[in-house]
Amino acid sequence: MSSPRPVARIQSNLRQFLDKEAAGGIVLMLAAVLAIITANSPFADQYFDLLHASVGPIGLQHWINDALMSVFFLLVGLEIKREILDGQLASWSRRILPSAAAAGGMLFPALVYLSINWNDPAALDGWAIPTATDIAFALGVLSLFGSNLPVSLKIFLATLAIVDDLGAVIVIALFYTTELNHLALAGAGMVIGGLVVVNRMGLTALWPYLCLGCLLWGFVFASGVHATLAGIILALTVPLKVTPGTVEAAPDTAPLHKLEHYLQMPVAFVVLPLFGFANAGVSFAGISPSVLSEPLTMGVATGLLFGKLIGVLGTVGVLVKLRIANLPKGANWGQMAGVAALCGVGFTMSIFIGLLAFDDPNILSRVKVGILLGSSASAVIGSMFLVVFRRAETQTKRVSARST
Repeated sequence: MSSPRPVARIQSNLRQFLDKEAAGGIVLMLAAVLAIITANSPFADQYFDLLHASVGPIGLQHWINDALMSVFFLLVGLEIKREILDGQLASWSRRILPSAAAAGGMLFPALVYLSINWNDPAALDGWAIPTATDIAFALGVLSLFGSNLPVSLKIFLATLAIVDDLGAVIVIALFYTTELNHLALAGAGMVIGGLVVVNRMGLTALWPYLCLGCLLWGFVFASGVHATLAGIILALTVPLKVTPGTVEAAPDTAPLHKLEHYLQMPVAFVVLPLFGFANAGVSFAGISPSVLSEPLTMGVATGLLFGKLIGVLGTVGVLVKLRIANLPKGANWGQMAGVAALCGVGFTMSIFIGLLAFDDPNILSRVKVGILLGSSASAVIGSMFLVVFRRAETQTKRVSARST
């Protein structure tokens, strides 16, 4: 006869990581600010030359964005898999909410951008720029609130951002990929098949998965598809030795748990800060204030700020109203509005799509200004929502406690 399930489930590594991530989030924000300062300082030329310096076959910035960020996506993929199998996302009602919100958060920003730039055929190619959410920066801002927010809300944002990034990868592959290497794609498919076989064999050592994962990254990178997708795919094949609905006697021995533990510190204090420093640097040289009112700049900025807020919050509202899903456990509508606003922090993926959409440096400078404005405003407004409604909730609890 099996032992009864404990009342208190062992906390997942995701919850522990997000609850203690404030320090990593602060380092990430400082790295982003330092990048902007450096890009507009006498050291700007050295900064950009360093990022574009060749390190082997590709530049340093590409190594950071395509290789190091694959490690970050591997970690997040492991955490999401854990929650889906035996956590906050184990039920369909909880799983559908962030996925649908991500879809709404991509559709509405595109519509906002197109409505502002509809009469400029050249600008229409940038419709996907405001559809992206930068998972690193969004989670970095959210982590600054520490344990003052429900863990379920943080898991919601992490899952939404992952689905959003996967959607962005699909958009890039369909609309912005000029040429795909089908031989490399076939190689990636064979490696994925190998990972599935290793998983089915029940191997618990990490090295077969990591070796095949490196090979998978090489094929995905060569295929023309965004290389970070390899991290997500690898995460899905790493086994979690916990049967849904039960708790393993020694969970730390599971491959997924061990890999999560190994990756948490390097990702929080090395990968993400390097990522922020390499991508947040925007030069304002030669940019006049009139750029702020141009349709291209406004389309990107308002798409990120209002399109994401309306798309994410509106989709959540419809699903909750129709009783298809519930709000994340312990969260209120004000906090949900704050998280929806944080989804407008675009930064890296938005800049990446902008580079694919436009070749003209003058256009790109306007795109980057729009991304900076929209992302900064989203971060500020999202934080204000979270602060205000956290205080309101705290005051309500105090009044209730005094009355009893």
